[in-house]
Amino acid sequence: MTAAATLTAPTILDAPENRFPLELDVAVPRIRNLFHSATSNQWNPAFDIDWSQLDPSQYTEAQRHAARMYWSRRAWGEYGAISESPALQIRFCQENCAPDMRLFFTIRTQEESRHAEVCFRMAERLGGYIQQPDLTEFQGSVATHGVRKMALDPQVPLEGVIAALVCAAEEIAFDVFRHLIEITPHPVARQVLKSIMRDEVRHCAFGWAFMDSRIPHLSKAQVSAVQDAIILMIEKVELNGYHSAWLAPENAAKRAEIETDRITWEAGLGATVEELEKPVFVASVKRIRRQMEESWGIRLPMFRHPKIDGEF
Repeated sequence: MTAAATLTAPTILDAPENRFPLELDVAVPRIRNLFHSATSNQWNPAFDIDWSQLDPSQYTEAQRHAARMYWSRRAWGEYGAISESPALQIRFCQENCAPDMRLFFTIRTQEESRHAEVCFRMAERLGGYIQQPDLTEFQGSVATHGVRKMALDPQVPLEGVIAALVCAAEEIAFDVFRHLIEITPHPVARQVLKSIMRDEVRHCAFGWAFMDSRIPHLSKAQVSAVQDAIILMIEKVELNGYHSAWLAPENAAKRAEIETDRITWEAGLGATVEELEKPVFVASVKRIRRQMEESWGIRLPMFRHPKIDGEF
């Protein structure tokens, strides 16, 4: 064995499979209900969006290009989420978690795939899907938020992964989605956003239901590890521009993405701008902090960012 191999940290993939005994009874009713709700509320990006209402010829070349980039970027993020679910499914199985979780995440994978497809179709309708950022500097902000690595790391408690991914990152994304629906006038863009948001409601509800069922059983050390994972997600991912370009580190790529968002917003085809999104983002972080303290006794620190005045 090489020295490099001996230094490689083990992951849960190195542990023997632990599938049996296989219990399928309801263990967390709230999550089982979310699973049934997801199976009965399916939608098809090809047929359930009224694409006939979107006429690209009504927009300038600059507007079409910006909107193509915006919706392509949304597709990149949604595509990344597709691989989160299998990684977490492996973790659920290795830790012999409640079957409700595994059942729900089979549908979550399908829903994230649907979200990627509908964003791809939106970009295609506007002139063509764009496969990658124009400037590679922006890839560090939009490529990944590290959940797959966290999910396979036995040193990170599963509760920390779910709290960071769902109860922090997805809650912020949910609040921004609601904001986008409120400010987006084009009926097709708004319909796409509403369709995605209907699924995201369940995703967020899963996170809180799971955590509420687990927090009473965690040690102080485990609760501290959960808190660390949440803080890492907010400081190193959200405040690095994963969902919002204006939060990304200053460079030419960031400026280009911000301009893309502004042109798309002005055209009414989705997106938002810093001055509108900033109060939504701040309020979202404050709400998450308050809810986590009230529900779990976890106290998040105040955060800072050069684009936001004061601590929040």
